[in-house]
Amino acid sequence: MPQPGGPSFPWADEWPEIHDPRVREAFARVPRQAFVDEPLRRWADRDAPLPIGEGQTISQPFVVALMTQALGLRAGDRVLEIGTGSGFQTAILCELVAAPDRPMGDTVWSVERFATLAGRAAELLRRLGYAPHLRVGDGAAGWPEAAPFDAIIVTAAARAVPRPLWEQLRAGGRMVIPVGATPDDQELWLLVRGEERLLRRPLGPVRFVPLVSPILDDPSQCIRLSRRRDTRYDAIEE
Repeated sequence: MPQPGGPSFPWADEWPEIHDPRVREAFARVPRQAFVDEPLRRWADRDAPLPIGEGQTISQPFVVALMTQALGLRAGDRVLEIGTGSGFQTAILCELVAAPDRPMGDTVWSVERFATLAGRAAELLRRLGYAPHLRVGDGAAGWPEAAPFDAIIVTAAARAVPRPLWEQLRAGGRMVIPVGATPDDQELWLLVRGEERLLRRPLGPVRFVPLVSPILDDPSQCIRLSRRRDTRYDAIEE
């Protein structure tokens, strides 16, 4: 698996919002250039998204760091990722939830819609020493047989929060998800599952590829967030 002292990114010091040292250390361990095609590797150290095929992208590193930090992950946490993509975010998650004497990533589950991307990511992650659970499927359906999860991260924008994902989050668990009907109307949200209500905090505007699923066409399977910017989450700081 990658070791400390791996590639450093010139833009990492320009991220005052990313204050969790464990997140920064994870970025230092995971070689982003390994997750993009050879012709694009000279741009891998740029703080920008890059294409990975199938109309998908490897996300901007700052956004990956912001979403990861918001989850507040600890060793041994059970994490579900929707949208494996290149596998870069998956590797970061594996680093952060790694527990002693356990395979790196055995508490990470990731669902990818495209078999080509899933196969490529699986091989690369295995070669780098990570062992997450991966499968091809409908991300909005989650991975119910592995639930409940301490954290869920969605790396594609949904028109609404898929109810199956919400139901797979344990009480007190956190979800980070971009929500918006169009690319120009997306907001990144941190959601916390309270005992009787959904607590949320806006993390800022983003631009993601859409989450594609028939589940989102069924109103009974969706939780819609109002456009009001609610900061009630601030009242339950850890």
